Amino acid sequence: MVLTSTASSSFTLVIWIVVMIAFMYFVVMRPQRKEQKRVAAMLSAMEVGDVVVTTSGFYGVLIDITDEDVIVEFGSNRNCRIPMKKSAIAEVEKQD
Repeated sequence: MVLTSTASSSFTLVIWIVVMIAFMYFVVMRPQRKEQKRVAAMLSAMEVGDVVVTTSGFYGVLIDITDEDVIVEFGSNRNCRIPMKKSAIAEVEKQD
């Protein structure tokens, strides 16, 4: 069976589209999913007393943890406790 030039060029176009989709998956989507899993594991491992860094750059200590929210105590002033979403936590440093 001999392919015509039109069928051959259509087949080549389909191959290039598949290659580009695979490239986009491995360059964009896969690392993003990997990062989401890392962040989810970090947030689930948080415990009261851990030092956290918020997405805005503030350091604080976890005072209370609920399903979606945390209460963070900032600075040496023990009265500065702020509730925030877990998604606002950028880093967690385990207590010693």
